[in-house]
Amino acid sequence: MNLPERCRSLRGKLIVSCQSDAGDAFHDPHLMARFALAAVAGGAAGLRANGPDDIRAIRQVTAVPIIGIQKSIHTDGHTLITASFESAAALVEAGADMIAIDCTARGQRYGAFDRVRRIREELGVPALADIATLDEALAAADAGAAMVLSTLRGYTSNTEDVTAFDPRFVQELVRRLPIPVIAEGRILSPEQAREAMAAGAFAIVVGTAITRPREITRSFATAVEREFQRQTRETYFAGVDLGGTNTKYGVVSSRGKLVFDSFVPTPAGSGRQALLEAVKQAIREARQRATELGIAIAGAGIATAGWVDARTGRIAYATENLPGWTGTPVAAEVSADCGLPVTVENDANALAAAEKHFGAGRELTDFVCITLGTGVGAGCYVGGTLHRGAHFFANALGHTILIPDGISCNCGQKGCLEVYCNAGALVRYAGAKHPSAADVIAAGNSGDANAAAAIRTLGNYLARGCASLVQLLDPQAIILSGGVSIGNPQLIAAVREDLSQLVSMWDQRGLSVMASELGYFGGVLGAAALASDQYF
Repeated sequence: MNLPERCRSLRGKLIVSCQSDAGDAFHDPHLMARFALAAVAGGAAGLRANGPDDIRAIRQVTAVPIIGIQKSIHTDGHTLITASFESAAALVEAGADMIAIDCTARGQRYGAFDRVRRIREELGVPALADIATLDEALAAADAGAAMVLSTLRGYTSNTEDVTAFDPRFVQELVRRLPIPVIAEGRILSPEQAREAMAAGAFAIVVGTAITRPREITRSFATAVEREFQRQTRETYFAGVDLGGTNTKYGVVSSRGKLVFDSFVPTPAGSGRQALLEAVKQAIREARQRATELGIAIAGAGIATAGWVDARTGRIAYATENLPGWTGTPVAAEVSADCGLPVTVENDANALAAAEKHFGAGRELTDFVCITLGTGVGAGCYVGGTLHRGAHFFANALGHTILIPDGISCNCGQKGCLEVYCNAGALVRYAGAKHPSAADVIAAGNSGDANAAAAIRTLGNYLARGCASLVQLLDPQAIILSGGVSIGNPQLIAAVREDLSQLVSMWDQRGLSVMASELGYFGGVLGAAALASDQYF
C-alpha cells in the first residue's frame, strides 16, 4: 500500500467530520476546533473539515491527520466539493494532510481528475475521491486517487433512491478496487460503523451523528413526536395487495382499522404497464373514497407477488404469474403518479407485517406467516425484525424442493412446495368434483369425505415443507393465511398433527399452528402497516 504514513495511520480507525453549515449555531472556526478536540479525545484518529479557516483553527489544537475539503456553489447552482486547484492549495496551506474531491460523474465533467493529478504532483499530498457509484470509483482509481470515499452515494441524481447506509456497497468497492476504501455517508450508529469495517473499509468517517447537535436533536425530537402521534392520533394509509388473481385495496388507519376495501381482477398476463396502471388506479380510488370520508392519506403501501428490493421499491424478481414484472421500479412509478411516499414489499412479508402490527404476531418475536393461494409464500419475523435476506429473496418457502423431479413449477424448477400446496393443488387432489379451492373447503366442512381427504393431503405436504423451517428457525408460531387457509380448520389440524411427528423436541417447543384472523384483506393491512412504519 503506497500511502504516506499520515494516511496509513488511519487504517482501522474512526475519522470524524467536523462541519457546520451557514446559519448553524456552531458555524465558527473556533467552535469547530472545539468539536475536533472533543472528537480526538473520544478516540477519533483523523478529521474531515471544510474550508481553510476551520482547518487552520483545528490544526492549532490537534496534530491528527485532516482530510480537507472546500464546498462551494458551482456554476450549475449546486454544491461541488473542492472545485478548483487553488482551493485545494489553500486547504493544504491551512494544514490539511490530504484533499477530497467530488469525483462523481458530475465532478468529472468539471475537471476532477485533472485536479487529482495536480494535487498529487504539485502539492505533494494524496487526493481522495468522493464517489457515489462503483464506476466512478474505478475511474477515480485509474486517475490516480489515493483512496475513495463513499461520501456521495445517495446524493447524486443516479443514486437518489439510496436513503440508508449499505455495507454491501462498501464491500463491492473493496472487492473491486486496487486502492483503499473509506466508508462515509449515512452512518448513523456504532453498529453501522462496525458493519462498514466488517465490509472491509480502510477507515470510517462519521459526521452528522457526532458533530451536528441540531440534526441529532432533530432526529430525537422527530422520533418522540411521531411515536406520540402514532399513539394519540389515527393516521390513514392506502394499502394495495397485488395478487396473481385479484388486486385488493383499501384505506387503513395506523391502528389497523380497515375503513374502506374493494378488489378487482388482476391483469396478470397483460404485462408491466397494465399491472402498474392497476396499482395506480387502486390508490386513486382509495384516495377518492378517503376524501369522501373526510380522511387524508399520508402514504401508500403496496404488497405484491414477487421479491422486492425494499430499499428502492423495485421488483427484484417475479415469476411468470406476473409476466414482465421483474425489474419494475414500482415505488418510483406509483409515487410519481399519486404524489405520496410509497412503500413496496413482497406480499407474504406484508402479511407477516400485518400479523405483527395487528394480528396474532403482536406479542411474538419469532414467527412464520405462510400464504396459501395462487402461489405459496412466507414471511418471517426473527428476533422481532422482518427477515428479508441479503438479496431480498428470503422466505421463498414455496420454491423449496419438496419432491425431487416432481411437478414442474413456473419458477423453472420441479417439485416445488408451491405446486403441492397452492389452491390449484387442492382442487387437483379433490378431482373434478369441485371447481375451486373454496368449494373444496366448503365441502370438507360439510362432511364430504373426498374433500376432507384432499385437505388432508395438502396439509401433509405443507407439514413436510414446514418441518425443516421449524428446525432451522425455531419459531413461536406458524400462522397460515390466504384463500386456502381461510375457513379451513381441517387444514390447521392436519398440519399441526403431522408436524408433531416430523419435528424433534415437539413437546418442548410449544409451537402454535393457527389460522390468521385478519381475513381476506390481510395483505392490504400489511401494506398499510409498512407504509405507516416508513411514515413514522
